[in-house]
Amino acid sequence: MSCRLLNPRARAVLPLALAALLLPAAGAAQGPFTLEQVFSAPFPTSLTASPDGSRVAWVFDEQGARNVWVADAPDFQGRRVTDFAGDDGTTISGLAFSRDGSRIAFIRGDGPNRAGELPNPLSRPEGVERALWVIEDRPRRLTEPAGSPLFTAGGNALLFVRRGKIWRIGLDPGAEAEALVNVRGSLGSLRLSPDGSLLAFVSSRGAHSFVGVHDFDAGTVRWLDPAVDRDGSPAFSPDGGEVAFLRTPPVLERFMFVPQREGPPWSIRVVSVENPAASREVFRAEPGKGSVFSGTASANQLHWTDDGRILFPWERTGYRHYYAVSAAGGEPEALTAGTFEVEYAVGDGQGGLIAATNQDDIDRRHLWRLSAGSAAEALTSGTGIETLPVAVQGGVAFLGGDGRRPLQPMVQTGGEARALAPDAFPADFPLEHMVDPEPVVFASADGMEIHGQLFRPAAGGSESPGPGVLFLHGGSRRQMLLGWHYMGYYSNCYAFHQYLASRGVTVISVNYRSGTGYGMEFREALNYGASGGAEHQDVLGAGRTLADMAGVDGDRIGLWGGSYGGYLTAMGLSRASDLFAAGVDIHGVHDWNRTIQGFNPSYEPDHHPEQQRLAFESSPLSTVDGWRSPVLLVHGDDDRNVPFNETIELVEKLRELGVEHELLIFPDEVHGFLRHENWLEVFRRSADFFERHLGR
Repeated sequence: MSCRLLNPRARAVLPLALAALLLPAAGAAQGPFTLEQVFSAPFPTSLTASPDGSRVAWVFDEQGARNVWVADAPDFQGRRVTDFAGDDGTTISGLAFSRDGSRIAFIRGDGPNRAGELPNPLSRPEGVERALWVIEDRPRRLTEPAGSPLFTAGGNALLFVRRGKIWRIGLDPGAEAEALVNVRGSLGSLRLSPDGSLLAFVSSRGAHSFVGVHDFDAGTVRWLDPAVDRDGSPAFSPDGGEVAFLRTPPVLERFMFVPQREGPPWSIRVVSVENPAASREVFRAEPGKGSVFSGTASANQLHWTDDGRILFPWERTGYRHYYAVSAAGGEPEALTAGTFEVEYAVGDGQGGLIAATNQDDIDRRHLWRLSAGSAAEALTSGTGIETLPVAVQGGVAFLGGDGRRPLQPMVQTGGEARALAPDAFPADFPLEHMVDPEPVVFASADGMEIHGQLFRPAAGGSESPGPGVLFLHGGSRRQMLLGWHYMGYYSNCYAFHQYLASRGVTVISVNYRSGTGYGMEFREALNYGASGGAEHQDVLGAGRTLADMAGVDGDRIGLWGGSYGGYLTAMGLSRASDLFAAGVDIHGVHDWNRTIQGFNPSYEPDHHPEQQRLAFESSPLSTVDGWRSPVLLVHGDDDRNVPFNETIELVEKLRELGVEHELLIFPDEVHGFLRHENWLEVFRRSADFFERHLGR
């Protein structure tokens, strides 16, 4: 059912000291399952398919041990093909098939920070590595360091990126890597031509970037219509003679975390490989809505079909939809339309796309087949979550789950969808104790309509009102769903909400403004982030909504979140400690000026005093004097997203003010904690913190 509360009333809150006297003793009763149980399901990533759709591969994170799994047509029975053990924080990514599907490449180990240091969350004295591996008859390490693997057309060699340049290594034992393209810029976005004789790539050079093509036989590089813009997302024509790419206008001074609803329009260009001077514009966005490019989460933004069309995303209506335009130019044709968004799309092997959208189900994801000249065809529906699809022989593979069951790799080939590796799911996962979240729509403090997911404690608990907790996701370009999430970070958060609900806590997960799923104007909300912190109004509205609910004690409301959610947690505690009795702030932003510099080193706050002032006034540190409620602060000191100094400065201020705070610091951990045990420790400490400060 849907709970729709558009005029929540504010309520008085007891002083924290008095409220604490009314709380039951911590640890008085145990929930029906443990944190370890609800975190036991393997989490899938990197689902990919061979070019002919006969094989799929993915990575399972099984309580910190990451391994590659594969499943072959026609039965698609999953099996593990690597045997890495231990919760050591070593990731696996970049899965890539050879064209015949017989070989799989992958990268083992995460990337470096700006100092060139690889993440080492176990603080191993010998250090760690990042290496390229290949699976033939068995897994084999090839070389390090490496990223973005791509097989050559014959499948007997791999291309990869090392230190921003393109390298090649053969698969014969003992082969040495050789530099292939060593030109200026940081190189990436590798794309092979259909016949394998050419390699398109992008050279990023600060405020501008070029698309280049390397000819393997001639040993040359050609730049395709170089300009002052940011060119990217190359896509070869079916005959390999031309390349299409996106051209977005440059921005020399980039202010981040501020709304950008319109700008100089972006375009799609097509260039002849043999004659790069033969360049034409086949599409240009209109001024106004959609003039700023907003891509999908897909690896490829442009899809060139055999019938001469280019498929691309565009926010022409204020919602991201797919369009088709002739490679010769002309009027674009909409493949989707309505008040929903296409989030992810891949080629279906038949000239169309398989897309994940929230069409007709705003807080879930389902799969649709899109093609020019035809109406969109629903491939999945119901109360589940289906996303990140790949085309396979006879159907589609994807990640699927629902409100109770975590997402797992699935396949649908004409009948009902089924799990690719059902035996990998733990027998003691507490499915029977999971609760289905309910959609909730409420008004922010300034009247904006906000969506969320409500986790009610299971029936049969305490008859007296219990505590309530808000969750604020990171990003902020995210949308939480009415089911388990497809991103590992938020799958963990969802598990924690199930755990809190099992222990009598009512939780609302808030899809605040500047998130995705509800259109461009919601995502690019006026005064959001560093331009005013308007999302705080949504936090206030959610807190008052939660405090007003039956079964919730309005004097015992907490909030928590990570990254952008940590920012909003700190905003709530520094500006509304009378409403929020406690909070957990995980690697949160506390001064926008510092975090913007972390993402954009060229940003000099002192050069832009008005921007600097507004960004600081939009930050929790500007109102830290109003902070009275206790907080648990969590941070890894190798965080590559939010500088560790954000937590250091906040702690200095809280110490000066005498505000109760606790610390959980992970040496050598990154932003999205790499170790399973560290995630468990975050939630053990958070649950204990909330129980001590909010009761049960």
